[in-house]
Amino acid sequence: MFTPLKEQYKSEVVPALMKELNFHSVMQVPRITKIVINVGLGEALDNAKAIEFAVNDITAITGQKPVLTKAKNSIAGFKLREGRVIGLKVTLRGERMWSFLTRLIHVALPRTRDFQGISPDSFDGRGNYTLGLREQLIFPEIEYDRIDKIRGMEVSIVTTAQKDEEGRRLLSMLGMPFWEN
Repeated sequence: MFTPLKEQYKSEVVPALMKELNFHSVMQVPRITKIVINVGLGEALDNAKAIEFAVNDITAITGQKPVLTKAKNSIAGFKLREGRVIGLKVTLRGERMWSFLTRLIHVALPRTRDFQGISPDSFDGRGNYTLGLREQLIFPEIEYDRIDKIRGMEVSIVTTAQKDEEGRRLLSMLGMPFWEN
């Protein structure tokens, strides 16, 4: 099979980036600090069961129970009251982060319909990458018969890179399938 991503990072990516970016210390090399998965649940205002289904899906995908996010303000146009649950998020660090990233790169993304790669332009200016997924079904942990609705999610990969080019190089060396411009 393939070497775990953490081992690949330590043995191949760090030396290559040090040489390529002219770093003098291993501590200068960009690394991934955390991955945040965020799901918006606008339909939870009408359907209380939506929260339960989304929590089960995200727990299965990440192996960690998500935190519910609540509305900070009331917005009459959206029939939204302050304090209502409108989403959930999970922050992954350490082994769970590496495990999730491995499954995302090698299993989930290739299962996406009509997949040609992901956009290399979704960096925030500080080396962090955010990827929008349209459905949770691309993860093998989710069974099609057990879901109530197809939900999208946002995956943010937070790195210590100073510039977008460093972050892009780090992720592409780890195997992230960026498409060519």
